[in-house]
Amino acid sequence: MMRLNRYTRTSRHSGQSALAIVATLTLAVTPALAASDPSPETAAAIAEIQTLRAEQQRIAELQQQVAARLQALEAALHVAPSPSAQPVTPATPASAVAATAAAAKPRLAVSGDLRIRSQGDYASDTPDHLSGQVRGRLGVTYTANDVVSIGARLVTGNPDDPNSTDVQLSNFDDDFDVSLDQAYVQFNLGDLKLYGGKMPQPFVRTELVWDGDVNPQGVSAVYRHALSDGSAFRANGLFFIIDERAVAADSTMLGAQFGYDTRTLGKWKLDASVAYYDYKLGSVAGADSGDLRSNLLNPDGTYRSDFELGDVIIGATWNGAGERWPLRIVGDFVRNFGAATDADTGYGADFTIGRASKVHDWRVTYGYSIAETDAVLAAFSHDNIALGTNYRLHALTLDYVPFPKTMLSAIWYHYQPYESTPTLGKDWIERLRLAFAVSF
Repeated sequence: MMRLNRYTRTSRHSGQSALAIVATLTLAVTPALAASDPSPETAAAIAEIQTLRAEQQRIAELQQQVAARLQALEAALHVAPSPSAQPVTPATPASAVAATAAAAKPRLAVSGDLRIRSQGDYASDTPDHLSGQVRGRLGVTYTANDVVSIGARLVTGNPDDPNSTDVQLSNFDDDFDVSLDQAYVQFNLGDLKLYGGKMPQPFVRTELVWDGDVNPQGVSAVYRHALSDGSAFRANGLFFIIDERAVAADSTMLGAQFGYDTRTLGKWKLDASVAYYDYKLGSVAGADSGDLRSNLLNPDGTYRSDFELGDVIIGATWNGAGERWPLRIVGDFVRNFGAATDADTGYGADFTIGRASKVHDWRVTYGYSIAETDAVLAAFSHDNIALGTNYRLHALTLDYVPFPKTMLSAIWYHYQPYESTPTLGKDWIERLRLAFAVSF
Protein backbone atom coordinates (compact mmCIF):
# COMPACT_ATOMS: atom_id res chain seq x y z
CA MET A 1 0.00 0.00 0.00
CA MET A 2 2.83 2.42 0.84
CA ARG A 3 4.52 1.64 -2.47
CA LEU A 4 1.33 2.60 -4.22
CA ASN A 5 1.10 5.86 -2.23
CA ARG A 6 4.70 6.75 -3.11
CA TYR A 7 4.00 5.89 -6.75
CA THR A 8 0.90 8.08 -6.74
CA ARG A 9 2.81 11.05 -5.35
CA THR A 10 5.59 10.52 -7.87
CA SER A 11 3.18 10.20 -10.80
CA ARG A 12 2.11 13.80 -10.32
CA HIS A 13 5.62 14.90 -11.33
CA SER A 14 6.62 12.24 -13.90
CA GLY A 15 4.74 13.30 -17.06
CA GLN A 16 4.44 10.86 -19.91
CA SER A 17 6.66 8.08 -18.42
CA ALA A 18 4.35 7.69 -15.42
CA LEU A 19 1.34 7.50 -17.73
CA ALA A 20 2.91 4.56 -19.54
CA ILE A 21 3.68 2.76 -16.24
CA VAL A 22 0.15 3.35 -14.94
CA ALA A 23 -1.39 1.91 -18.11
CA THR A 24 0.88 -1.15 -17.88
CA LEU A 25 0.11 -1.88 -14.22
CA THR A 26 -3.63 -1.16 -14.37
CA LEU A 27 -4.84 -4.71 -14.85
CA ALA A 28 -2.62 -6.09 -12.07
CA VAL A 29 -3.15 -3.36 -9.48
CA THR A 30 -6.83 -2.51 -9.80
CA PRO A 31 -8.26 -5.95 -8.71
CA ALA A 32 -6.02 -6.09 -5.61
CA LEU A 33 -7.08 -2.63 -4.52
CA ALA A 34 -10.75 -3.35 -5.09
CA ALA A 35 -10.58 -6.52 -2.92
CA SER A 36 -9.87 -4.50 0.24
CA ASP A 37 -11.44 -1.49 1.87
CA PRO A 38 -9.51 1.29 0.13
CA SER A 39 -8.20 4.32 1.94
CA PRO A 40 -9.00 7.80 0.59
CA GLU A 41 -5.56 7.97 -1.06
CA THR A 42 -6.08 4.55 -2.66
CA ALA A 43 -9.54 5.56 -3.90
CA ALA A 44 -8.02 8.71 -5.43
CA ALA A 45 -5.41 6.59 -7.22
CA ILE A 46 -8.09 4.27 -8.60
CA ALA A 47 -10.09 7.29 -9.81
CA GLU A 48 -6.99 8.71 -11.49
CA ILE A 49 -6.35 5.39 -13.24
CA GLN A 50 -9.91 5.30 -14.52
CA THR A 51 -9.64 8.89 -15.71
CA LEU A 52 -6.40 8.17 -17.55
CA ARG A 53 -7.89 5.10 -19.20
CA ALA A 54 -10.89 7.15 -20.40
CA GLU A 55 -8.55 9.86 -21.70
CA GLN A 56 -6.45 7.27 -23.48
CA GLN A 57 -9.59 5.89 -25.18
CA ARG A 58 -10.70 9.40 -26.20
CA ILE A 59 -7.30 10.15 -27.75
CA ALA A 60 -7.37 6.85 -29.68
CA GLU A 61 -10.82 7.65 -31.09
CA LEU A 62 -9.70 11.16 -32.06
CA GLN A 63 -6.64 9.76 -33.85
CA GLN A 64 -8.91 7.43 -35.85
CA GLN A 65 -11.17 10.33 -36.86
CA VAL A 66 -8.21 12.48 -37.95
CA ALA A 67 -6.69 9.59 -39.93
CA ALA A 68 -9.99 8.93 -41.72
CA ARG A 69 -10.45 12.60 -42.65
CA LEU A 70 -6.83 12.87 -43.85
CA GLN A 71 -7.20 9.74 -45.98
CA ALA A 72 -10.37 11.11 -47.60
CA LEU A 73 -8.70 14.44 -48.45
CA GLU A 74 -5.58 12.74 -49.83
CA ALA A 75 -7.70 10.46 -52.00
CA ALA A 76 -9.83 13.33 -53.32
CA LEU A 77 -6.74 15.38 -54.28
CA HIS A 78 -4.73 12.37 -55.52
CA VAL A 79 -1.99 13.15 -52.97
CA ALA A 80 0.14 10.29 -51.74
CA PRO A 81 -0.37 9.68 -48.00
CA SER A 82 2.31 11.00 -45.66
CA PRO A 83 4.01 8.73 -43.10
CA SER A 84 2.08 8.55 -39.83
CA ALA A 85 3.67 10.43 -36.94
CA GLN A 86 3.33 8.75 -33.55
CA PRO A 87 5.07 9.62 -30.26
CA VAL A 88 7.71 7.22 -29.00
CA THR A 89 7.60 6.51 -25.24
CA PRO A 90 9.78 4.21 -23.14
CA ALA A 91 6.95 1.63 -23.29
CA THR A 92 6.79 1.82 -27.12
CA PRO A 93 10.07 1.02 -28.94
CA ALA A 94 10.80 3.06 -32.08
CA SER A 95 10.78 -0.09 -34.21
CA ALA A 96 7.27 -0.94 -33.02
CA VAL A 97 6.03 2.58 -33.83
CA ALA A 98 7.52 2.41 -37.34
CA ALA A 99 5.92 -0.96 -37.97
CA THR A 100 2.54 0.30 -36.72
CA ALA A 101 2.74 3.42 -38.89
CA ALA A 102 3.59 1.40 -42.00
CA ALA A 103 0.73 -1.01 -41.36
CA ALA A 104 -1.81 1.77 -40.64
CA LYS A 105 -1.02 3.86 -43.73
CA PRO A 106 -3.61 3.33 -46.50
CA ARG A 107 -1.91 1.78 -49.53
CA LEU A 108 -4.79 1.89 -52.04
CA ALA A 109 -7.13 4.89 -52.34
CA VAL A 110 -10.09 5.11 -54.71
CA SER A 111 -12.02 8.25 -55.69
CA GLY A 112 -14.31 9.36 -58.47
CA ASP A 113 -17.40 11.22 -59.56
CA LEU A 114 -20.39 11.04 -61.91
CA ARG A 115 -22.05 14.09 -63.45
CA ILE A 116 -25.19 14.44 -65.55
CA ARG A 117 -25.83 17.70 -67.39
CA SER A 118 -28.34 19.37 -69.68
CA GLN A 119 -27.32 22.20 -72.02
CA GLY A 120 -29.08 24.76 -74.14
CA ASP A 121 -27.45 26.90 -76.87
CA TYR A 122 -29.22 29.98 -78.18
CA ALA A 123 -28.12 32.35 -80.97
CA SER A 124 -29.99 34.81 -83.14
CA ASP A 125 -29.02 33.26 -86.50
CA THR A 126 -29.26 29.53 -85.64
CA PRO A 127 -32.01 27.28 -84.24
CA ASP A 128 -32.02 26.65 -80.51
CA HIS A 129 -30.17 23.48 -79.57
CA LEU A 130 -30.78 21.31 -76.50
CA SER A 131 -28.42 18.48 -75.53
CA GLY A 132 -27.39 16.25 -72.64
CA GLN A 133 -24.01 15.04 -71.41
CA VAL A 134 -22.68 12.49 -68.92
CA ARG A 135 -19.24 12.37 -67.34
CA GLY A 136 -17.75 9.60 -65.21
CA ARG A 137 -14.30 9.42 -63.61
CA LEU A 138 -12.71 6.72 -61.45
CA GLY A 139 -9.21 7.22 -60.06
CA VAL A 140 -6.92 5.08 -57.91
CA THR A 141 -3.60 5.73 -56.20
CA TYR A 142 -1.36 3.08 -54.67
CA THR A 143 1.40 3.87 -52.17
CA ALA A 144 4.25 1.41 -52.66
CA ASN A 145 6.41 2.95 -49.92
CA ASP A 146 7.20 6.30 -48.31
CA VAL A 147 8.77 7.57 -51.57
CA VAL A 148 7.03 5.95 -54.53
CA SER A 149 3.34 5.92 -55.42
CA ILE A 150 1.42 5.41 -58.65
CA GLY A 151 -1.89 6.71 -59.94
CA ALA A 152 -4.31 6.10 -62.79
CA ARG A 153 -7.76 7.30 -63.78
CA LEU A 154 -10.47 5.95 -66.07
CA VAL A 155 -12.76 8.53 -67.69
CA THR A 156 -15.59 8.66 -70.16
CA GLY A 157 -15.41 10.78 -73.30
CA ASN A 158 -13.62 10.90 -76.61
CA PRO A 159 -10.02 9.70 -76.07
CA ASP A 160 -8.92 12.04 -78.89
CA ASP A 161 -10.14 15.11 -76.97
CA PRO A 162 -7.88 16.17 -74.07
CA ASN A 163 -10.17 19.08 -73.11
CA SER A 164 -13.26 17.11 -72.13
CA THR A 165 -14.41 13.87 -70.51
CA ASP A 166 -18.10 14.52 -71.26
CA VAL A 167 -20.09 12.15 -73.47
CA GLN A 168 -22.85 13.56 -75.67
CA LEU A 169 -26.11 11.61 -75.31
CA SER A 170 -26.66 10.71 -78.95
CA ASN A 171 -25.76 8.12 -81.66
CA PHE A 172 -28.77 5.83 -81.24
CA ASP A 173 -27.86 4.89 -77.66
CA ASP A 174 -24.29 3.76 -78.43
CA ASP A 175 -22.21 2.76 -75.41
CA PHE A 176 -19.70 5.21 -73.96
CA ASP A 177 -16.01 5.31 -74.78
CA VAL A 178 -13.78 4.86 -71.71
CA SER A 179 -10.05 5.57 -71.62
CA LEU A 180 -7.15 6.42 -69.30
CA ASP A 181 -6.53 10.14 -68.88
CA GLN A 182 -3.95 9.63 -66.09
CA ALA A 183 -1.25 6.99 -65.58
CA TYR A 184 1.79 8.18 -63.66
CA VAL A 185 4.50 7.47 -61.11
CA GLN A 186 5.05 9.94 -58.26
CA PHE A 187 8.18 10.34 -56.13
CA ASN A 188 7.65 12.07 -52.78
CA LEU A 189 10.84 13.81 -51.64
CA GLY A 190 9.65 16.07 -48.86
CA ASP A 191 8.84 19.50 -50.31
CA LEU A 192 9.59 18.17 -53.81
CA LYS A 193 7.35 15.81 -55.78
CA LEU A 194 8.38 14.35 -59.14
CA TYR A 195 5.98 12.88 -61.70
CA GLY A 196 6.40 10.85 -64.86
CA GLY A 197 3.78 9.63 -67.34
CA LYS A 198 0.37 11.19 -68.01
CA MET A 199 -0.07 13.19 -64.85
CA PRO A 200 -2.29 15.72 -63.06
CA GLN A 201 -1.82 19.34 -64.09
CA PRO A 202 1.16 20.70 -62.11
CA PHE A 203 0.51 24.44 -62.57
CA VAL A 204 -1.66 26.96 -60.78
CA ARG A 205 -4.07 27.84 -63.58
CA THR A 206 -7.31 29.37 -64.77
CA GLU A 207 -9.49 28.20 -67.66
CA LEU A 208 -8.05 30.98 -69.83
CA VAL A 209 -4.82 29.03 -70.51
CA TRP A 210 -5.42 25.47 -69.23
CA ASP A 211 -8.69 23.54 -69.37
CA GLY A 212 -9.34 21.59 -66.17
CA ASP A 213 -9.46 18.25 -68.03
CA VAL A 214 -6.01 18.58 -69.64
CA ASN A 215 -3.50 16.17 -68.05
CA PRO A 216 -0.06 16.66 -69.64
CA GLN A 217 2.28 13.79 -70.50
CA GLY A 218 6.01 13.77 -69.88
CA VAL A 219 7.82 14.64 -66.65
CA SER A 220 7.14 17.33 -64.06
CA ALA A 221 8.37 18.63 -60.72
CA VAL A 222 6.22 20.32 -58.07
CA TYR A 223 7.99 22.11 -55.22
CA ARG A 224 6.39 23.90 -52.27
CA HIS A 225 8.23 25.10 -49.19
CA ALA A 226 6.29 26.47 -46.22
CA LEU A 227 8.00 29.27 -44.28
CA SER A 228 7.83 29.80 -40.54
CA ASP A 229 5.52 32.83 -40.79
CA GLY A 230 2.81 30.87 -42.64
CA SER A 231 3.77 31.94 -46.15
CA ALA A 232 5.03 29.55 -48.83
CA PHE A 233 7.22 29.54 -51.93
CA ARG A 234 6.31 27.43 -54.98
CA ALA A 235 8.21 26.33 -58.09
CA ASN A 236 6.79 23.97 -60.72
CA GLY A 237 8.25 22.68 -63.97
CA LEU A 238 7.00 20.56 -66.86
CA PHE A 239 8.47 18.93 -69.97
CA PHE A 240 5.35 18.20 -72.02
CA ILE A 241 5.57 15.66 -74.88
CA ILE A 242 2.75 16.75 -77.19
CA ASP A 243 3.40 14.84 -80.43
CA GLU A 244 6.36 12.53 -81.11
CA ARG A 245 7.35 11.57 -84.68
CA ALA A 246 10.15 9.24 -85.78
CA VAL A 247 10.84 11.05 -89.08
CA ALA A 248 9.90 14.65 -88.22
CA ALA A 249 10.43 17.27 -85.54
CA ASP A 250 8.60 16.54 -82.31
CA SER A 251 6.06 18.85 -80.67
CA THR A 252 6.94 19.63 -77.07
CA MET A 253 6.51 22.28 -74.42
CA LEU A 254 8.90 23.34 -71.68
CA GLY A 255 7.21 25.31 -68.91
CA ALA A 256 8.09 26.75 -65.52
CA GLN A 257 6.06 28.56 -62.88
CA PHE A 258 7.10 30.35 -59.71
CA GLY A 259 4.69 31.42 -57.00
CA TYR A 260 4.37 32.87 -53.54
CA ASP A 261 1.56 32.60 -50.98
CA THR A 262 1.54 35.22 -48.24
CA ARG A 263 0.81 34.61 -44.59
CA THR A 264 -2.62 35.69 -43.35
CA LEU A 265 -2.74 39.49 -43.34
CA GLY A 266 -5.66 40.34 -41.08
CA LYS A 267 -8.67 38.96 -42.98
CA TRP A 268 -6.73 38.64 -46.25
CA LYS A 269 -4.40 36.15 -47.85
CA LEU A 270 -2.69 36.83 -51.20
CA ASP A 271 -0.98 34.66 -53.79
CA ALA A 272 0.87 35.25 -57.05
CA SER A 273 2.14 32.95 -59.81
CA VAL A 274 4.29 33.76 -62.83
CA ALA A 275 4.77 31.22 -65.63
CA TYR A 276 6.42 30.87 -69.03
CA TYR A 277 5.39 28.16 -71.51
CA ASP A 278 7.58 27.63 -74.58
CA TYR A 279 5.98 25.40 -77.25
CA LYS A 280 7.98 23.82 -80.08
CA LEU A 281 5.30 22.58 -82.47
CA GLY A 282 7.30 20.74 -85.12
CA SER A 283 4.61 18.14 -85.75
CA VAL A 284 0.81 18.44 -85.88
CA ALA A 285 0.25 15.00 -87.41
CA GLY A 286 -1.45 13.81 -84.21
CA ALA A 287 -3.78 16.84 -84.07
CA ASP A 288 -7.34 17.01 -85.34
CA SER A 289 -9.81 19.86 -85.80
CA GLY A 290 -10.73 19.73 -82.12
CA ASP A 291 -7.08 20.36 -81.21
CA LEU A 292 -6.34 23.08 -83.77
CA ARG A 293 -9.68 24.83 -83.09
CA SER A 294 -9.56 28.62 -83.54
CA ASN A 295 -5.81 29.39 -83.84
CA LEU A 296 -4.51 30.82 -87.12
CA LEU A 297 -3.18 28.16 -89.52
CA ASN A 298 -0.98 28.15 -92.62
CA PRO A 299 -2.29 26.60 -95.87
CA ASP A 300 -0.44 23.36 -95.04
CA GLY A 301 -2.29 23.04 -91.72
CA THR A 302 0.59 24.12 -89.44
CA TYR A 303 0.30 26.94 -86.94
CA ARG A 304 0.96 30.44 -88.25
CA SER A 305 2.23 31.63 -84.86
CA ASP A 306 4.76 30.32 -82.42
CA PHE A 307 3.48 29.99 -78.87
CA GLU A 308 5.71 31.47 -76.17
CA LEU A 309 3.29 32.34 -73.40
CA GLY A 310 3.96 34.55 -70.41
CA ASP A 311 1.22 34.08 -67.81
CA VAL A 312 0.66 36.02 -64.57
CA ILE A 313 -2.03 35.02 -62.02
CA ILE A 314 -2.82 37.16 -58.96
CA GLY A 315 -5.25 35.96 -56.29
CA ALA A 316 -6.72 37.33 -53.07
CA THR A 317 -8.93 35.65 -50.45
CA TRP A 318 -10.94 37.57 -47.83
CA ASN A 319 -12.51 35.82 -44.82
CA GLY A 320 -14.09 38.83 -43.14
CA ALA A 321 -17.64 37.48 -43.59
CA GLY A 322 -16.94 34.17 -41.82
CA GLU A 323 -15.85 30.74 -42.96
CA ARG A 324 -19.11 30.08 -44.85
CA TRP A 325 -18.78 33.16 -47.08
CA PRO A 326 -15.16 33.57 -48.19
CA LEU A 327 -14.51 35.99 -51.04
CA ARG A 328 -12.01 34.91 -53.70
CA ILE A 329 -10.73 37.18 -56.50
CA VAL A 330 -8.41 35.88 -59.24
CA GLY A 331 -6.94 37.79 -62.17
CA ASP A 332 -5.07 36.18 -65.09
CA PHE A 333 -3.09 37.93 -67.83
CA VAL A 334 -1.41 36.04 -70.69
CA ARG A 335 0.58 37.23 -73.70
CA ASN A 336 1.97 35.18 -76.58
CA PHE A 337 5.40 36.61 -77.40
CA GLY A 338 5.63 34.36 -80.48
CA ALA A 339 2.39 35.48 -82.16
CA ALA A 340 2.55 36.27 -85.89
CA THR A 341 -0.09 39.01 -85.51
CA ASP A 342 -1.07 41.49 -82.81
CA ALA A 343 -3.91 39.18 -81.67
CA ASP A 344 -1.63 37.98 -78.88
CA THR A 345 -3.25 38.90 -75.54
CA GLY A 346 -5.75 37.39 -73.16
CA TYR A 347 -6.99 38.35 -69.70
CA GLY A 348 -9.72 37.47 -67.26
CA ALA A 349 -11.02 37.94 -63.73
CA ASP A 350 -13.16 35.71 -61.51
CA PHE A 351 -15.05 36.75 -58.40
CA THR A 352 -16.33 33.99 -56.09
CA ILE A 353 -18.28 34.31 -52.85
CA GLY A 354 -19.28 31.40 -50.66
CA ARG A 355 -18.08 27.84 -50.27
CA ALA A 356 -19.37 24.50 -51.56
CA SER A 357 -17.98 21.92 -49.12
CA LYS A 358 -20.83 21.27 -46.66
CA VAL A 359 -24.54 20.51 -46.96
CA HIS A 360 -26.68 23.58 -47.81
CA ASP A 361 -23.63 25.64 -48.83
CA TRP A 362 -24.05 28.18 -51.65
CA ARG A 363 -21.35 29.55 -53.93
CA VAL A 364 -21.65 32.23 -56.64
CA THR A 365 -18.97 32.97 -59.26
CA TYR A 366 -18.86 35.67 -61.92
CA GLY A 367 -16.12 35.64 -64.53
CA TYR A 368 -15.17 37.91 -67.41
CA SER A 369 -12.47 37.10 -69.95
CA ILE A 370 -11.12 38.03 -73.37
CA ALA A 371 -8.79 35.86 -75.48
CA GLU A 372 -7.48 37.10 -78.80
CA THR A 373 -6.99 34.62 -81.63
CA ASP A 374 -3.42 33.51 -80.90
CA ALA A 375 -3.18 34.57 -77.25
CA VAL A 376 -3.12 30.92 -76.10
CA LEU A 377 -2.78 27.49 -77.66
CA ALA A 378 -6.42 26.57 -78.27
CA ALA A 379 -5.69 22.83 -78.08
CA PHE A 380 -5.39 23.08 -74.28
CA SER A 381 -7.52 26.10 -73.36
CA HIS A 382 -11.05 25.69 -71.98
CA ASP A 383 -13.93 24.26 -74.01
CA ASN A 384 -16.80 25.76 -72.01
CA ILE A 385 -18.00 27.60 -75.12
CA ALA A 386 -17.80 26.91 -78.85
CA LEU A 387 -14.74 29.19 -79.31
CA GLY A 388 -11.28 28.20 -78.10
CA THR A 389 -9.88 31.71 -78.66
CA ASN A 390 -11.11 34.98 -80.23
CA TYR A 391 -13.92 35.50 -77.73
CA ARG A 392 -15.34 37.89 -75.17
CA LEU A 393 -17.05 35.96 -72.36
CA HIS A 394 -19.26 36.59 -69.34
CA ALA A 395 -19.90 33.57 -67.10
CA LEU A 396 -22.16 33.28 -64.06
CA THR A 397 -22.17 30.10 -61.94
CA LEU A 398 -24.37 29.12 -59.00
CA ASP A 399 -23.39 26.04 -56.94
CA TYR A 400 -25.45 24.41 -54.18
CA VAL A 401 -24.72 21.34 -52.01
CA PRO A 402 -28.08 19.56 -51.42
CA PHE A 403 -26.66 16.38 -49.84
CA PRO A 404 -23.23 15.16 -48.72
CA LYS A 405 -20.87 14.44 -51.62
CA THR A 406 -23.17 16.12 -54.17
CA MET A 407 -23.26 19.36 -56.16
CA LEU A 408 -26.05 21.08 -58.10
CA SER A 409 -24.76 23.72 -60.54
CA ALA A 410 -26.39 26.24 -62.89
CA ILE A 411 -24.12 28.07 -65.36
CA TRP A 412 -24.85 30.86 -67.84
CA TYR A 413 -22.32 31.75 -70.57
CA HIS A 414 -22.86 34.96 -72.56
CA TYR A 415 -20.22 35.35 -75.27
CA GLN A 416 -19.39 36.68 -78.73
CA PRO A 417 -16.42 36.59 -81.16
CA TYR A 418 -13.90 39.23 -80.15
CA GLU A 419 -13.02 39.98 -83.75
CA SER A 420 -15.35 39.19 -86.69
CA THR A 421 -14.14 36.76 -89.34
CA PRO A 422 -15.68 35.64 -92.69
CA THR A 423 -17.42 32.78 -90.84
CA LEU A 424 -18.13 34.51 -87.51
CA GLY A 425 -20.28 37.56 -86.91
CA LYS A 426 -20.39 39.63 -83.73
CA ASP A 427 -23.72 38.42 -82.33
CA TRP A 428 -23.94 37.35 -78.72
CA ILE A 429 -24.49 33.65 -78.02
CA GLU A 430 -26.08 32.16 -74.91
CA ARG A 431 -25.24 28.80 -73.36
CA LEU A 432 -27.09 27.51 -70.29
CA ARG A 433 -26.09 24.44 -68.28
CA LEU A 434 -27.70 22.60 -65.37
CA ALA A 435 -25.64 19.82 -63.79
CA PHE A 436 -25.84 17.40 -60.87
CA ALA A 437 -22.68 15.65 -59.66
CA VAL A 438 -21.95 12.96 -57.07
CA SER A 439 -18.41 12.33 -55.82
CA PHE A 440 -16.73 9.79 -53.57
